[in-house]
Amino acid sequence: MSSEQDGPQNSGPWGTGPKNQSLDIDAFLRQGRQNLGGMLPGGAPSLRGILVTCAIAIAALGLWSSYYTVPSDSVAVIQRFGKFVAEVPPGLHFKIPMGIDTATIVPVKRQLKQEFGFTTPGGNDPYQSPTDGRRETEMVTGDLNAALVEWVVQYRISDPVKFLFEVREPAATLRYVSESVMREVVGDRTVDEVITIGRQEIESEALLKMQSLATKYAMGISIDQVQLKNINPPEPVQSSFNEVNQAQQEKERLINEARREYNKVIPLAEGEKDQRIREADGYRLKRINEAEGDAARFTALLTEYLKAPDVTRRRIYIETLQDVMPDIGSKIIIDGSTGNVLPLLNLDRQRENQP
Repeated sequence: MSSEQDGPQNSGPWGTGPKNQSLDIDAFLRQGRQNLGGMLPGGAPSLRGILVTCAIAIAALGLWSSYYTVPSDSVAVIQRFGKFVAEVPPGLHFKIPMGIDTATIVPVKRQLKQEFGFTTPGGNDPYQSPTDGRRETEMVTGDLNAALVEWVVQYRISDPVKFLFEVREPAATLRYVSESVMREVVGDRTVDEVITIGRQEIESEALLKMQSLATKYAMGISIDQVQLKNINPPEPVQSSFNEVNQAQQEKERLINEARREYNKVIPLAEGEKDQRIREADGYRLKRINEAEGDAARFTALLTEYLKAPDVTRRRIYIETLQDVMPDIGSKIIIDGSTGNVLPLLNLDRQRENQP
C-alpha cells in the first residue's frame, strides 16, 4: 500500500478520496450499480440487467451502422479491415458493422470540375482542394510575356478503385498535372495567340496531354473538357496592353475597309475587261467569217465565170447596175452625138430636189 506522500490528493471517478488509495473491483462495481440504480426506475439493477442493456445498445448501434444507401450517380467501394473487397452499385445495401466494413461513396456518373484561378460558389466537386489561384494563373508565354490564365477542367471518375488506391490524393495530383500541362502549352505560344486566336487549339492540346498523363499515372480519371476562361495581362501592364489591342483592332478595321473597297472595284474592272475581250473576240470572228464568206463567194463566181465568161460578165454588169441605179434618182439619157442641147431642163434644181 502506498503512503499519502506518493502524490497529491484528487477526486477519484467514483467518489472523493486520495488518488493513490487502492480500490478493489468490487467497490467499483458496487458504486456503478448504485449510480445506475439512481438513474433507472425500480432501484438498483442487477449485473445481468446491465449486461442485457449493454447488449441491446450494442446491437442497436450495430444495426444502425450496418446499412447504407448508394446514390444513383455513384458506387460504393467496400473495404474490410482496410482491404478492398467489392464495388457496390446504387441502392440500399448492408455491411458488417462496428467498423469492420467501410463504404466509400464515389460519384462515377457525375461530371466534376476543378477551377483554376477562380472559385465558383457552390461548386459540384467534392474533391476540390484548397488552392492559390493567383499563383496558378501566372504564366509566361513563348515570347516572354506574362499572362494571367484562368481555366476549368471537367472530368469524371472512370475507375473508382484506381481513383482511391492507386494515387495518393488524386484530386490534388490532377491539379498539379493540369497546371503543368497548361504552363507547357501556353509557353509554346505567343501572348497574342493565347489571348485571341489560339484559345481553341490550346484547349484541344491541353485536353490530350492531361488525359495522357492521367492514364499514365493510373488515376482512374477521364477528362471530358478543358475550357479557358479569362486571359488577361498582369495588372501593371494592363493599360498598355489594352492600348496595343486597340491599335491592332484599328489596324484590322482599316485592313477590312481596304479589302471592301478592293472587292468593290477590282471585280468591276475584271468584269469590264472580260466584256471587252468577249466583244473583241466577237468582232474577230465576225470579220473572219465575212472574209471567208467573201472568199468562198468569189471562188464560186470565178468558177462560173470560167465556164461562160461573156454571160457571167454581162450578168455581173446587170446586177451592178441594179444595185447602183436606184440611188441615182432622175436619169436623163442623151445621145452622145447630140450637141448644143437647149437648156430646157434645170438639171441642177432637179438634182437638189431629189430625195
